[in-house]
Order: sequence, then C-alpha cells, then structure tokens
Amino acid sequence: MAESFSDLGKVEAIDQLYRLSAYNPVAGLSYTSSKGGRITTASRMYLEGIDFNLVYFPMKHLGYKCVVGVTGELLAALAAPKLLSVVLGVSAKLDFPQVKELWMGITVAAKEFGFEAVNLDLQPSNNGLYVSVSATGETSLLTEKRRLAAKSKDLICVSGALGAAYLGLQVLERGAKEFQEKGVQPDMSQYKMLVGSYLRPELDASVVSRLEDAEIYPSYAYFVTKGLSDALKRLSRDSGLGAKVYADKIPFEGNSFRLGKELDMDPVSAAMNGGDDNRLLLVIPLLHFEKFRREFQTFDVIGHLAQKEVGTVLVTPEGVEFPVKAQGWPEDETN
Repeated sequence: MAESFSDLGKVEAIDQLYRLSAYNPVAGLSYTSSKGGRITTASRMYLEGIDFNLVYFPMKHLGYKCVVGVTGELLAALAAPKLLSVVLGVSAKLDFPQVKELWMGITVAAKEFGFEAVNLDLQPSNNGLYVSVSATGETSLLTEKRRLAAKSKDLICVSGALGAAYLGLQVLERGAKEFQEKGVQPDMSQYKMLVGSYLRPELDASVVSRLEDAEIYPSYAYFVTKGLSDALKRLSRDSGLGAKVYADKIPFEGNSFRLGKELDMDPVSAAMNGGDDNRLLLVIPLLHFEKFRREFQTFDVIGHLAQKEVGTVLVTPEGVEFPVKAQGWPEDETN
C-alpha cells in the first residue's frame, strides 16, 4: 500500500524527497557573498481559503502580514532585508481598489522593514486570491563569524506572546459563523489584542542591528509560525542537543485563558501547536544573559538547552516533563 502524507508527516516526506535528489535540505536558501557575508532568501505563498479568509481579513492587513511572514525568516537568519519580490494572483471577483489596498499593506511593511527594492507582478487566478512573496537579505561577515556553538544551559527566548494568533483566529471564525447565522455583527472588542495578533502581527524590524550593536550573537534563531513545538524540534535537530521549556514561563496575551475557557481550549496547547504567531525564538549564550535581559526586555526566557539524552520536553509547573510533539513530525521520532 502506498504511504500517505498523514502516515509520513511533513518533515519525513520532505526528507524522503530530498533523498531522491543530489541536494540536502536547508532551512532557507543561502550562500556566501563576495564580501564574505551570508545571503539568505525566504519565500512563501498565501492561498485564499487556506491561509486567509477575505470575509474578515482586511486587504491592507493581509498585505502587511504576507511581508512579515518572509521577513521573519530573514531576521531569524540575522539578515538585514534587502530585496522583496511579490506576485499577486488576482481573480475576477476582486476589483482594482481592493488590490490597491493589498499593495498598500505590502509597501508599508516593506518600508518599515527596510527593503531597498520591491518587485511586483500580477497574474490571473481562477481560484481566488494568492500572494507569493520572496525576500532576500544579508548577514554581515562579523555576525556570521561571531556566532558561538550552542551549549547546554544556553537560554531559549521568544519575542512575545505565543498562541495569541491561533486564539484570535478562533474568535474571527466564531464571529463569522455568528454573523452568517444571525446577521448581527459580533462584538469582539474584549479580544482585540488576540484578533490583532492574527490579523496584523508585530515584528521588531531593528532586532538584527540591535543584536549587532549589543554584540550578542545567538547560536540559533527561528521564526515561530507553526507553533513553539515545531521550532523546538528544529532546534534540537539542528543543535544535536535537548531542550527544556517551562509552561509557566511561556508568555500569553491577557485574555488567552479567559477565551480558552469559552472555547474549551488550553492556551498552552495553542502556544505549542497553534500557528501564525510570527515570533522570533533566539538561543542566547548564558554568558550574555544579563546584557540581553537589560537591552531586550520584550523577550521572555522560556527555557534552556540541555544534554541530548534529556530530549525536547515541556515542563509543567509541578515539574512533570512531557516529550514535545509537533505537527508534521513523525510520531515515533525520539526526542
């Protein structure tokens, strides 16, 4: 019987496809420039009906978020954004003013993140809107040389609340359903921050330059878009070390637990396995802890690296350790 994607999982499926080729898997395409720095590219496609719903997604916010999605990958590579390329697949149901709003969101984000040039192409689409974005950035030679090898006890830090975007999406989906059934616009004001985390994620455009100025060089960095569990799995795989994350150290938006009770959903599970958080996860050498805590107060320390035999675990407030599992990763993979 042929193997299915659900049996393999996304990570194993990609690994098997690579084994059929002469190439090795990489987190993002990169190469060394003539000046010795590192050039990194990131790309992503957003599809209507899968990645966004135009019933409640403002066009300007959508354009902004699409740029955040690729820029975060550059920042995780400690690369300064340089070039942005955008292809819009536009269906007949969209008019030009809507496309202009989308483009405005894209260019606002591009300017905010310091892209030097933006390329745009328009293509017809038979199946709704799609947005394809590709970004290129450069990591300085000094930063590339000064990154230290990761060690046990190095700190795992995140740039903001986790699980908020996924919970915000649930609020929007619930509101859309209520509007369809009752014809009344629902009041979502009490969950404004959660909804905002999904519709217009925030990302510090200056984080790379600030790390360089502070002479703090993370040994590893990841852009958290598929849940914290996925990022931790990648960290353990890439570093060859274990990782401990503490549930009571994970940052949450204020109303996450209130909404969790309404939806019968655990905010910790949303943080571990939800998507679209658009946060940075940095591994900071322990010797830089005091400086990092002083100069990067928006980051939270949520755990640390550990010896490989510890595995990748989530520690409860009672001290119980649970192996981390992530969507797309084989169930029987050892931690």
